[in-house]
Amino acid sequence: MARSQSRSRSLLLSICTILAILIHGAHSFYLPGVAPQDFFNGAELTVKVNKLTSIKTQLPYSYYTLPFCTPSKIVDSAENLGEVLRGDRIENSPYTFKMGDAKMCNILCRKVLDAKTAKAFKEKIDDEYRVNMILDNLPLVVPIQRPDQESPPVYQLGYHVGLKGQYSGSKEEKYFIHNHLSFTVRYHKDKQSDSARIVGFEVKPFSVKHAYEGKWSDEKSRLTTCDPHTRQAVVNSNTPQEVEDKAEIIFTYDVEFQESDVKWASRWDAYLLMTDDQIHWFSIVNSLMIVLFLSGMVAMIMLRTLYRDISKYNELETQEEAQEETGWKLVHGDVFRPPSNSDLLCVYVGTGVQFFGMILVTMMFAILGFLSPSNRGGLMTAMLLLWVFMGLFAGYASSRLYKMFKGSEWKKIALRTAVMFPGIVSAIFFVLNALIWGQKSSGAVPFGTMFALVFLWFGISVPLVFVGSYIGSKKPAIEDPVKTNKIPRQIPEQAWYMNPAFSILIGGILPFGAVFIELFFILTSIWLNQFYYIFGFLFLVFAILIVTCAEITIVLCYFQLCSEDYLWWWRSYLTSGSSALYLFLYATFYFFTKLEITKLVSGALYFGYMLIASYAFFVLTGTIGFYACFWFTRLIYSSVKID
Repeated sequence: MARSQSRSRSLLLSICTILAILIHGAHSFYLPGVAPQDFFNGAELTVKVNKLTSIKTQLPYSYYTLPFCTPSKIVDSAENLGEVLRGDRIENSPYTFKMGDAKMCNILCRKVLDAKTAKAFKEKIDDEYRVNMILDNLPLVVPIQRPDQESPPVYQLGYHVGLKGQYSGSKEEKYFIHNHLSFTVRYHKDKQSDSARIVGFEVKPFSVKHAYEGKWSDEKSRLTTCDPHTRQAVVNSNTPQEVEDKAEIIFTYDVEFQESDVKWASRWDAYLLMTDDQIHWFSIVNSLMIVLFLSGMVAMIMLRTLYRDISKYNELETQEEAQEETGWKLVHGDVFRPPSNSDLLCVYVGTGVQFFGMILVTMMFAILGFLSPSNRGGLMTAMLLLWVFMGLFAGYASSRLYKMFKGSEWKKIALRTAVMFPGIVSAIFFVLNALIWGQKSSGAVPFGTMFALVFLWFGISVPLVFVGSYIGSKKPAIEDPVKTNKIPRQIPEQAWYMNPAFSILIGGILPFGAVFIELFFILTSIWLNQFYYIFGFLFLVFAILIVTCAEITIVLCYFQLCSEDYLWWWRSYLTSGSSALYLFLYATFYFFTKLEITKLVSGALYFGYMLIASYAFFVLTGTIGFYACFWFTRLIYSSVKID
């Protein structure tokens, strides 16, 4: 008894330790992504500008599409595949910082707007566009203090181009631009070498109608609204700069340097601070309840009902009392009959294996910290490359199943596996990309990147699928545990609740229920431009999703076989795969309740990308359910004696 308690305690401790590691990974364990850079006093700091973003339009634009101040020559930074697909366009800027050299009211440039440029600014202000900048690979953030002053501030990525408002006593709405930026660079000082590392990059934007004495001269003009000589700083936007035709706008900025206790390795913690741990824990507990409920049902079926069934069937055979078989054993001669459209099923199962491998390895890398948020576009690049290399497993899985169905043309099945899913996704993606091109957005994928994607597909993925398929075709075919009759038996009329459409739709509810809370955070990070870096929680939810898909499919498959309906192949795939329908319906609900998208193109982008995501989710969950049911049927039919 004591030994049993000790074992239970050690098992519980092991589970808690694993959970702690995963959740710690969810909070702060990541590799910073780039080597730290040391700066000495007076060293030049390179401030770069990134895309303009809006959660209202979801269409990113290059910074210099608006008539901001420009450097003498605009230089593009090299971007990885993921950054280009995200619409990042990183360029140099006219802002010049020197380490430790605080500046007040530094004049950047003077612009006089015409009707066209004023309209461009107004449109971006209307759509609530934000300006994104980067310093030492850290994104620019606007700190917003919480109502309770003791809590750390919330950080918003980028500052708004401007704002709309009214003058006191007037009802006419005006447009104002943020033309004065007050930057704060936080650094951590190394006491031994006297060098510093940047650990924070913040800004407070202001709208100020600057005034100056006499005529404007770029070098000699001195502002009266803010002056470093008289220590007069901009602290509010009481006299804002209006955006209108022929308006004169003077762009200025301050820089201050603040020493920080935050070390360089922990500088991303503030960005990734999670304020909703309880919601995530609720999500995990909610999902675990579903799993426990299903596990109980599966355990009851496997241990009690099946054990009793198998014992009874075997006992009857030995006593030669079985005049007529009943229940699931009755369909043993038809249960492994190849389904209709078996080729298509092989293709979908192979594609699902490819997805499963990609997601599993991506999450492993993310939990270990290799996909740090400082490596912009790293997650997307990793997923694309892993998808390509997982083609080997896709070809193998589809070929093995195809050979079991007595198929002989493995090349045909390999080609369909390599081309079908990527082809459908590419068609949708091409239409969406054409819409983005029409809006002149930087989110449109350039032809060079398109060529790179096509090369990854046809140059690497397709050959790997063929290699996997060839290996699979050379393996001996999977033997059925029971022989299949030559003449298919008639399926009796089914009860209304065993109707295929009804049971398939019911089967998708629980897998979706296991993930929908975490899905909210994923959608928020994608469409509301926030960081998602809680891969520890996500991995737990993914594990729960796998178990849920497997268990619900096994339960419904058992009920189906007991009803003497042996057409389980496609139904097992569609049962758990139907959770993708609920995912798309939830995405529609999220669109109308959480997003403020009003433009038709932006709406089409949202639903287009969510359709691709739902299709991928269908393939993934369907494959998990199929393999669970495949294992279950082989297990039970190999356990009974059949003449």
